[in-house]
Formats: sequence, structure tokens, C-alpha cells
Amino acid sequence: MEQKTLTIQLKEKSGKNEAKRIRRKGGIPAVVYGEMKPLSIIVDQREFNKKFHTVSENTIIQLKGDSETIDVLVKDYQEDILSGKITHLDFYRVVKGKQLRTFVPIHLEGSPKGVREGGIMEHMLHTLEVECLPKDIPASITVDVNSLELGASIHVGSITPPEGVKILNQPDQVVVVITHHAKAEVETEAPEAEAETMEEEEKTV
Repeated sequence: MEQKTLTIQLKEKSGKNEAKRIRRKGGIPAVVYGEMKPLSIIVDQREFNKKFHTVSENTIIQLKGDSETIDVLVKDYQEDILSGKITHLDFYRVVKGKQLRTFVPIHLEGSPKGVREGGIMEHMLHTLEVECLPKDIPASITVDVNSLELGASIHVGSITPPEGVKILNQPDQVVVVITHHAKAEVETEAPEAEAETMEEEEKTV
């Protein structure tokens, strides 16, 4: 289970103007939700960018304040489209020994037999919703695709999760499928063939 730390400050004032002031001074306004009263805090933008190249929901973060340390998961965030900077964070308080729900990425491993025979692998589902204790949150769930033949697929129901982890997705959801390359070619060539037919009809007229 991956774990990182962030230094935080309590956010004493509220409002849009206060949030703008915090961002101008290099901070990210954030809120911690959970079983207790929501807590408004400030996260340092430079520290966050340095430690988090991507934002994921399966990394436990220790928020270290002056008086206490809180274990949390990122549940949501807002991002500036132009600059790419995180402008707001929502954290969910993690309680040790209590089950939680979060999302874990799917990692495909291997070279499918069907692809080696000319097929195309389509990765349909990229994350799984899981339920487990905080200590059991996996960094990812690996799916072996080596034996997949042309036309074959892997569904959620056939994935064996790590010990202590329960997958909450519907069992019939498709994770990955190997499609026939010929079918893909027919679909892309269809518009061209139709255009050629129309040209021939125009010449005849």
C-alpha cells in the first residue's frame, strides 16, 4: 500500500475571495470529509506537485498539521484547464480497521495471442471499484491477457482480487476484448467504398 505525506494548515476563513488569496500565495484550498465535521485546510501547491505527478484515489495520504495527523484518500479535485494546476481538493478521512470504498487502476500484463495473430486489443475498463481495509488497498490489480485469442474477452467476474479486497463492479462488465483486425478494416474502408460507388453511378448517369 502506497503512502505519502503532506503538510497542511487550517483554513480559518471561507469564501471565494479567500480561496483566490490562498491560490495567489501558492496554496490549494481543500476540505477533509468523513465521520467527523468537515475540516477546511490549505495544502502547499509546490509540495503537492512534487509528490503527486498524477492524482489517484488509491493512495493513502498523511496530512500533517500542528496538532494532529490525518490519514485520507483523494476523493475529488478541481483543475485549471489552461494551467493544469490543481485548484481545490476533497479528501476523505480514513479510519484504521474500517472498510472503505475506492477505485484502483487495472494493469494489463502480457502479449495476447489474438494480437499476435493480427487482432486488436481494446481496453474497455481502466479502473475497478473495490471495498477493503485501508491497509489492503492495492496499487493496481493485474489482469493477465497472454492467453486471449481472437474474439475472446475478459470480464470483471473472472478477475481474482488480492486477499482482503472485494470488487464491486458488475461481473459482466468487459475489461478487455480482442477484436478481429479484418472487421476494423471493413469499418474504415466502408465510407471509401461507398464514395467510389457513388462516383460510378454519377458517371453512368
